[in-house]
Amino acid sequence: MKHFNIGNLHFQASTFIVIIALFALLVIGILSVIAVRRSVRPKRTGSLEALRFLCGLIAAAMLLGPEWRTVESSDLQPEIAIVTDESLSMTTEDARLPRSLSEDEKIVGRAELVKQINETEFWTPFEMDGQNRVTFSSFGAPPADGDPALAAMSGSDINKALKDVLESGRNLRAVIMMSDGTFNIGKSPVDSAQQMRLRGIPLYALGTGAAQRLPDLDLESVNAPTYGIVGENVQIPFSIESSLPRDVRTIVRLRSETGKERTKDIVIPANSTFDDSLLWRIEKEGATSLTLSIPFANDELVESNNSREFIIAGKPESIRVLVIETLPRWEYRFIRNALSRDPGVQVDCLLLHPQLGKGDGPDYIAEFPEKLEDLQKYDVVFVGDVGIGEGGLSIEQANLIKGLIESQASGVVFIPGPQGNQFELSQSELGDLIPVVLDETKKEGFGDSNPSPMRLTTEGDKSLLTMLGDDERENESIWQNLPGFYWQAPVIKAKAGTQVLAVNENRRNSSGRLPILVTSRAGSGKVLYLAIDSAWRWRRGVEDLYHYRFWGQVARWMSYQRNMAAGERVRLFFSPERPKPGESVFLSANAFSAEGAPLVDGTVKVEITAPDDSVRVLELVSEDSSWGAFSGKFAITQPGTWKLRASVAGEDSAAVETKIISQTDPIEKAGLPARLDVLEEMTKVSRGKLVTPSQLDALVNEIKALPEPQPLVTSLKLWAHWFMPALLVVLLALFWIGRKLNGTF
Repeated sequence: MKHFNIGNLHFQASTFIVIIALFALLVIGILSVIAVRRSVRPKRTGSLEALRFLCGLIAAAMLLGPEWRTVESSDLQPEIAIVTDESLSMTTEDARLPRSLSEDEKIVGRAELVKQINETEFWTPFEMDGQNRVTFSSFGAPPADGDPALAAMSGSDINKALKDVLESGRNLRAVIMMSDGTFNIGKSPVDSAQQMRLRGIPLYALGTGAAQRLPDLDLESVNAPTYGIVGENVQIPFSIESSLPRDVRTIVRLRSETGKERTKDIVIPANSTFDDSLLWRIEKEGATSLTLSIPFANDELVESNNSREFIIAGKPESIRVLVIETLPRWEYRFIRNALSRDPGVQVDCLLLHPQLGKGDGPDYIAEFPEKLEDLQKYDVVFVGDVGIGEGGLSIEQANLIKGLIESQASGVVFIPGPQGNQFELSQSELGDLIPVVLDETKKEGFGDSNPSPMRLTTEGDKSLLTMLGDDERENESIWQNLPGFYWQAPVIKAKAGTQVLAVNENRRNSSGRLPILVTSRAGSGKVLYLAIDSAWRWRRGVEDLYHYRFWGQVARWMSYQRNMAAGERVRLFFSPERPKPGESVFLSANAFSAEGAPLVDGTVKVEITAPDDSVRVLELVSEDSSWGAFSGKFAITQPGTWKLRASVAGEDSAAVETKIISQTDPIEKAGLPARLDVLEEMTKVSRGKLVTPSQLDALVNEIKALPEPQPLVTSLKLWAHWFMPALLVVLLALFWIGRKLNGTF
């Protein structure tokens, strides 16, 4: 490869290309001379041939790879930039002081290690005799105002920190970064390391912290509901991550701002994630601040992540239930009594007795609510041993129930009976909501002479629906001692996408044990299927204790989402309940006219007030005009309390208000291992070096031995620039036009 230059114009090409280019120019020159000698107008022809030769010269020059290079020399002192990591992860106490700073090499925080290193002013040799100038910068520091929400959103962006140094640095010689290598926002820092390599600036990283995680118990997450019913329990799931090398027997404590608390004994396995939950009874209306915590364990080094605070709102309840049945069997009677005596539930019963006609009396209705404004009032619908046709529901009525569940977030409970009438529901759309596959050849169900026990599944152990005790241990004992059942509906298996909470202990088929209690989702609503009709037997020896509690929990579970924010004209619910910044919240609303009918003509608007008091208005899209269903979504951009005010457009007085609390896990966490692998990759890419605090003297000597920064050379590749082919086209066009005018072809 030949390299030569003419001033700032540099060429590089192989010997073969140079020979070809010179030979082509020689041929063009000879032909041009011959053409001029033969021409009758030599001056004109000479000008054209000169233009031809110029085009050939440019084409030949492009084959030689020309570049226009400029050199920028700096008269400034060489600069050495020192960049310090001040993020939350640097508070982790796993850094070992070198012997030069501590004879016993004691363990301190990563930030403390950096502080003590800086106090030695190790950079002084760089500045001797004016050889270099040293500049300082930092990154990752939490907000100065101490706002916990903003602090949780702050993180480490090593890539940006290094790019800022490259942009602001003048005549950079080297960069020293003191960090644990943790980055959690921005691009990979290898990107900036590549830019440093191109500019000949090595990166030296002084790694702080240990590559192995500290012994720690981290209360990683608490997934509490946003509200609960006054006087009822809510279930609060939590997750604890352990990096301790042993099992830890400890206590998890849930405490309110008033001092009330509930505790639970747990055993956290070594080096694993432990999931569990606590029950908490809501005792008052309004917001209650709760703290979930675990004690500081022996050998644990980080205490700051052992507790979490959150808020739950208490609400009064008003649940409307519709029970539809044919024969007044025992299960129907006791369910009716349980719901009628529940102060938070208003129940209506429609008894379609095949011989005696419709039931009458307190809590009874004479006809199925045909109008949507009457049907939409119900939060839960119980469908007993009821079919389609005479003495049952019409297809239109069954379809209305399905629409209520899917479009208005109500719930439906299927309780089959020995008559097998529920098989007829397959004639309607409501039959599609049954979450199990039924055996058409055994419509009367399975009967046993001996009672069969019911066993909870893993999901059932954790479900609030099946929580009959005050804690998991008591609940397990209760279910083991509940009376068994003598009859079960002919269930083959649960459908895909459903959740089985309980199974028959004694019966099984090729799909496994026969499901007894199954739940599923349908649109915005919920479905529950109970394959027995003898839950009333749970009253044996305890009266209404467990039976009433179970059906009360079913009613509240099914109406929970529907009653998040319910007003006279608008009902609003959202998912997820506790979104994190960066997530989208999906809004669903049901709107009604002044007469109570689903809103057909009209729009629903939601006024959204962010934690910083900025306001925007979101117009929801109509999903199903016949049910007054609307939906929309918006993004959570910051932590804190978001206020929502939903109303029918033009009727602001009938608005409903609610709040969404966005809490985020801190982006930066103490106690995690240092990312020394990241630092090592960055230094390799930039042709620098990763060192430990004990190698600081060697680092100083190596940087002092670095060559002076090379002048900055910028290169414009003419052979690849658009201007050159454009110039060649213009010159060839002029040549062709000149030939036309000269009269020679």
